[in-house]
Amino acid sequence: MISPLVNSKNKNLMKIIYWLRSQLKRSFDRIRNENLKKNALQAIPFWVASIITGIIAVAYAKLFLYAEKLTALVINYHVWLLFILMPTCFLLAWWVVKRFAPYARGSGIPQVSAAIQISGPTTGAMVDKLLSVRVIVVKIASSLAMAVGGATIGREGPTIQIAASVYKLVYQVLPSWWPRIAKQNMIVTGAAAGLAAAFNTPLGGIVFAIEELTKTHFSYFKTAIFSSVIIAGLTAQGLLGPYLYLGYPKIDNPAPFIFLGVILVALITGMLSSGMAKLIMFVFKLKSRMTFKYNQAIYVVCAGLAMAFLAYFVDLGILGSGKDLMVRVLFTHDKYSAWYTPVLKMTGSVISFTTGAAGGVFAPALSAGAGVGSLISGWFKLAEGDANLLILAGMVGFLTGVTRSPFTSVILVLEMTDRNNVIFHLILAGMVSSLAAVLIDKHSFYDHLKTQYVKELTAAEKESALVAVLDDKSETTGLQV
Repeated sequence: MISPLVNSKNKNLMKIIYWLRSQLKRSFDRIRNENLKKNALQAIPFWVASIITGIIAVAYAKLFLYAEKLTALVINYHVWLLFILMPTCFLLAWWVVKRFAPYARGSGIPQVSAAIQISGPTTGAMVDKLLSVRVIVVKIASSLAMAVGGATIGREGPTIQIAASVYKLVYQVLPSWWPRIAKQNMIVTGAAAGLAAAFNTPLGGIVFAIEELTKTHFSYFKTAIFSSVIIAGLTAQGLLGPYLYLGYPKIDNPAPFIFLGVILVALITGMLSSGMAKLIMFVFKLKSRMTFKYNQAIYVVCAGLAMAFLAYFVDLGILGSGKDLMVRVLFTHDKYSAWYTPVLKMTGSVISFTTGAAGGVFAPALSAGAGVGSLISGWFKLAEGDANLLILAGMVGFLTGVTRSPFTSVILVLEMTDRNNVIFHLILAGMVSSLAAVLIDKHSFYDHLKTQYVKELTAAEKESALVAVLDDKSETTGLQV
């Protein structure tokens, strides 16, 4: 039963919102220039959503960092506690998603792509399952539980789904008199702002929106994307200060024939990443045959135990997003990784992602690529600068193999490291990796997942419609009797 006090507070809040709306409308009604009025009104929702996105992205990043530090404390206390911590956290993260928001699972980028594809006047309920307040809360809670458990996940994909949800929610609260804004444009812009705030890579966010998410004419809403990315990025920088996601690796005067090493790394990372994505989809197919919830719960517990086993008996490097691996190989003298380092990161990604909990693959993909570049650098005993170049090429190549967005991958890595002098080498890595990935699978990982989500939503919608029709018929038959 709802108390009178709660009802009173809700009524007061609605009165305040109504008063603010009316005051805003009166203020804009006084503006005589209709074009200025329309442009200002259309821009304001993007700007408001950008600020909210920046604040949430920073808070989420800090919570994610604390979660990883908690894992480190547990390991330092007693490593064997991983056999308790990991299955427990994995199971909790999976249950939260399963119970409260099934479409908060996984990365978040395919959900945003699916929302953009199905968005329309009659599909509001379907889009709400992909982007909502509930999805935001569950996404954060589940991914943080996975991070505490040491899962090989990142926060970047989840940040994109969170940001797209924020933009959609701002769109929904606009009053009827507000100039029309396309919901698809809000979602696309939100995703771009989310990526920019997550990595502090504004150009990466813009290129990501163009290359990965939208098939519409970019010129229709380029101003919205530019301004939203800038505001979200500035908000994040205002709270965290200016920073690079990784730093400034030393790359001076690359060897004349280093491009051959770049091509080799790109070929290997393109095929490995595409193969990893294909393996994840194969596991999902096997899991879809598990009709009972307890079977899925058993799988999640076993996944946690498998991760703990590998961490305890093989290498603790399997744990976490992999940023520590990138920092080590780029900025220390410990340049050359063991052969199993990238294999472990890929294995950790497959195990963590297939649990059905929330968590992204951006950071793990970058770290696996860094491991491949580091490994190949060790084969040829390259100097520091050339080794760093192959490591960056590996990061671009592996991320491209997963996303099939080579220019997004290149821009992201460039903005993370500020090494613009090797832009042509990294573009070469992205293009070669994209071609190599097609040899394993013609479609990207995100395309497969987007198609899966659209099918699930469409099937659920048809089932709901059928149930409604049957209920109507039964009611009609009852009346006739």
